[in-house]
Amino acid sequence: MEVLVFATNIEKPRQVNKVKPLLTAVDKIDNWNFDLEDCDNILRIEASGISPGYIETLLSNAGFECRELE
Repeated sequence: MEVLVFATNIEKPRQVNKVKPLLTAVDKIDNWNFDLEDCDNILRIEASGISPGYIETLLSNAGFECRELE
């Protein structure tokens, strides 16, 4: 299991609710959460065998910005 960390432009709980079904539908994701108090609106994902690019594309297709943080 690894932890992936992303900066996003998701700022409001209603936006989190929009991506919730997308993230919960991915079997390889064990847990995820947003830190909307952080200046980068952090998305943390605990997953096994998933690429950061997949998450970036998933959120991008939903209309949000998402980029992995080092």
